[in-house]
Amino acid sequence: MRDRLPSLVAVFLLTALVIGTWWAADYAQRAVPIDPPRRITHEPDHWARDFVLIRSDETGMPINRLEGIYLEHFPDTDSYEVKQARAVGQHPGSPLTVASSDVAVMDQDGARVVMTGNAHVYRRADAENRPLDVKSDVLTLLPDEDVVYTDHPALVVHGNSTMNGTGMRYDNKTRQLQVFSSTDVKISGQDTQERRQRSSDRTTEQP
Repeated sequence: MRDRLPSLVAVFLLTALVIGTWWAADYAQRAVPIDPPRRITHEPDHWARDFVLIRSDETGMPINRLEGIYLEHFPDTDSYEVKQARAVGQHPGSPLTVASSDVAVMDQDGARVVMTGNAHVYRRADAENRPLDVKSDVLTLLPDEDVVYTDHPALVVHGNSTMNGTGMRYDNKTRQLQVFSSTDVKISGQDTQERRQRSSDRTTEQP
């Protein structure tokens, strides 16, 4: 029995040490306040002034440009809100387009830009088309697709022709313009004659 006594004392002390260590760790964990997970709210986490964002294609050529006087990023929607926004699209083979608005929200990893407040898109003229001018309270840009559309009332001026209606879509790659609900349409005879002349010239040039 005397021979086993030192071993029993050692086991007892080791057990007491383990229990004491566990209790101290648990007490320390409960005593020290732990910050709860951060709530993601619609509050900006970073900002910039007088900025310029440029997107390039796979060859490194700039195709889209967004600038403004003030930018905020919102982590809950991963979106950017821009004050006094100006967007420029310059896809190869397509006419240059310039859009502006009081406020713009860019989301979907830059694939969509919603422009609100005095929204305005201007597409320059090219060899085939007269300039196109679109004004609305809200205009949505799809930079990768080179498309602008709205479900709101819009005034479209194409050359000398004007279309005032609700809902429109313009594809800058195909040059196709759709106005879904027209309330006032004025088609210029000069524009119609020029389109017929260009169509006739293309037919004549065909072998």
